[in-house]
Amino acid sequence: MTHKNTHQLFNHILNRQKQLELVPSNQVIANWAKHLIEFLFPEQATQLLVSVEAMQVQYDALAAELTTILNATTACHNCNNEDKVNFFFENIPTLYALLNTDVAALLEGDPAALSEFEVIRTYPGFYAVSFYRIAHALLKLEIPLLPRILTEYAHTVTGIDIHPAAQIGEYLHIDHGTGIVIGETVVIGKHVKIYQGVTLGALSVEKQMAGTKRHPTVGDYVVIYSGATILGGETFIGNHCVIGGNVWLTHSVADYAKVYHEGGTKIIETR
Repeated sequence: MTHKNTHQLFNHILNRQKQLELVPSNQVIANWAKHLIEFLFPEQATQLLVSVEAMQVQYDALAAELTTILNATTACHNCNNEDKVNFFFENIPTLYALLNTDVAALLEGDPAALSEFEVIRTYPGFYAVSFYRIAHALLKLEIPLLPRILTEYAHTVTGIDIHPAAQIGEYLHIDHGTGIVIGETVVIGKHVKIYQGVTLGALSVEKQMAGTKRHPTVGDYVVIYSGATILGGETFIGNHCVIGGNVWLTHSVADYAKVYHEGGTKIIETR
């Protein structure tokens, strides 16, 4: 590389750096979400709040920090960030109630779970879902960038990859969780249990499919065992289905179906 080319490269990088001078790091953004989760679930907190007044101060500080982050990232140039933050925090009780259904699903569905404290403090499935629920709420407010940063942070920590745009109902039970992939246009109903290594993905990753329904829909009360792969935007898994381990599915199955392998053959039983 010539000296002239090197100088041009350095100038190009410096110009990009100047645009990012005030942008907080991914870790700072993730820490905001961690502090919000710790506020809602003190089982994860390193410092407990001892009064309603202290809680109000922390609550206001979290709102102010989110406003600062949104203003600094300038991901949305024409947005009223204060209005978006106010709306987000007005709906915190709804978010809290939804997350508690996920705690209940893990406690009721895992024989190894002994208490809510254990689920909240130790379960990677709850940790990943907490970040997803926050990210999804931000995305619904048309806040760009931050939702993906949050879910990718949780992905790094837990190995569970949930796109913030996925639509997931209450009482989600993610057991073990490592290697789970839930794509952008996935729709998941209520009381669904998903084990490690499951992929809910697209049949094609061609760029022109952006904005289309590429990922499957999963009904209510479905169990998907480890290693199963379910692909395609037109694929619907009916209510009360059981999808066995390592099953590969690219077509819909009716309610109450059981799909599993036996002797190298895929078996579909329906009631």
